[in-house]
Formats: sequence, C-alpha cells, structure tokens
Amino acid sequence: MFQKPEVCILPVAGLSTRNLPATKVLHKGFLTLNNLPIIQYAVENCREIGVKEIIFIYSDQSCKHLFEKYFAPYPWLEEHLAHKGKIDLLKALKDIIPTDMKFSFAEQKEPLGNGHAILMAKELVGKRDFIVMWPDDIYINFHGDGILKQLCDVYEQTGGIVENIMEFPKEEMIRYGALIGAVRDGRTVHAQGLIEKPKLEEVPSNYASMGPYILPNVVMDVLPEVKNGSNGEINLTDAINLAAQRGEKLTGVLCSGLRFDCGTNEELAKSNLKLTLMQNPKLRAYAKELLDTILV
Repeated sequence: MFQKPEVCILPVAGLSTRNLPATKVLHKGFLTLNNLPIIQYAVENCREIGVKEIIFIYSDQSCKHLFEKYFAPYPWLEEHLAHKGKIDLLKALKDIIPTDMKFSFAEQKEPLGNGHAILMAKELVGKRDFIVMWPDDIYINFHGDGILKQLCDVYEQTGGIVENIMEFPKEEMIRYGALIGAVRDGRTVHAQGLIEKPKLEEVPSNYASMGPYILPNVVMDVLPEVKNGSNGEINLTDAINLAAQRGEKLTGVLCSGLRFDCGTNEELAKSNLKLTLMQNPKLRAYAKELLDTILV
C-alpha cells in the first residue's frame, strides 16, 4: 500500500492570453465557472483527499499577491457579513480557505514550458511524491468521488505514475500526449510511456494524457534532463515518459465525471452554460423560454 501525496502543485504562471481582455489585470484563476472562481475547484479537490500543502507556480508579484489575498482571512468583511446577518455568505467566505492547508509559492521567471514550471517547485517539494493539476481543466463527478480521490485510490495500490486519461479519436490525438504501449484493464490503462502531440501517422493509441497527475519524486530528478519538446518547450509529459522508460510504473485512469474546459473564452462560456443549466432547474426553464423567443 502506497501513501497518497500531501502536496499539490498548481501552475498559474501563464499569461492567460487566450482569456483576454479580462486577464489583462485579473488572473484566469479568478474567472468564474458557475459563480465559483476556477482556482477554487482545484483547491476543493485537494481538500477532499487531505492535501496539506498547495504550491502555486507564479510568474509575477501581482499574480502572487492575488492568490495570497484570496486565500487569506478577511476580518473586516467577515464582521460586516455577521453584523448584517448574512450567514450563508459568511460561511461561503470562510469555506474558501481549507483548515490545516498551507499555501506556498515558487516563481517561474521565464515561460519555458509546463515542465519547467513544475521544476520551480523542486525545493519546496523536497523528497515527497506530489500531485500536479492544471487549474483551468476542471473535472466534476456529480455522483461519486472527485478526480483526485479516484486517482489516489489507484495510486495507493500501484504507486508509480498515476494520471487521468481520456479516450479520443485518432485524428484528435495530435493535440495531446498519447500513451505508448497501452493495455486496458477495466478503467485503468497500463502503458510503457508517452509521446507529446504526435504526428497523425505516429499516434500510438487513443488514450490521451490529460492530468491531474500523481507523480513520484524521481520526476523532479529527470526534469532537468528534458530537452525542448515538439512544441519547443520543456514538457512535463516528456519527463513522465523518461521516468517510465527508466522503470517507473505508468498507469492511466479513465476517471468518472465531466470535464469543463476553461482554457479559452469560448470554452469557458460553453462550460458555464453547461454546468449552470445542469445545476439550476429554474435557469433551464428560462433558457428554454429564451431560446423559443430567439428562434421565433
């Protein structure tokens, strides 16, 4: 039995150009999906499995200050809400910050790739195994465990590298990291390695490496060896592949739940529409009425 990691890395160092103009002054992590900041979904997943420390990888001080301020108490506002008797809002405000969770920060001074961003957390991670999540890729399971809990259940049995994967048609696999030597066993897929964004004629399987990831500490050791990948950057998937080639077990999990892509303004709008309508019957009725009006 392997012990689940208690530290998670959240890379938030990107310029978020795909979400401009809102992200000119506001980090994309604070754009909302069904009225909740995107970053809060990642933190809630960490809370569910008992993560003790979250490490934010930031690119500038203004970005860092936003996260520091958001995940810090706000006594004046708490007192104001209590005085006004707005107990539900007070509870929502206090629930932002999980108890017994530490927030740490590491800077990525140059945009050299997501693998390089992860490497910036090496000293803070130390010798621990760790989790990596992409905050703008949100997974929600309405009828069971969250995505990290599902991954941890597998990791506790297998150890090694455990990651969320999805299945796509071959022609779409050129956009993702693809599993090499994939053998499926129920909801898990055992693989020999990964290739990042393969050419169509070189796609080795229909299983895409999506994240989140549970990673052994050895990935931190091999990241400095990773050269610029197919996209000219230092990719985490290339480090995972190198670790797998050196003997680390690689297991993909076809996790239950729905994916909500918040990476672009269009995808965020689609995700907001989908999740809002799923969770609010009154708005579903309004949307139907609105569509009937528009289509007349």
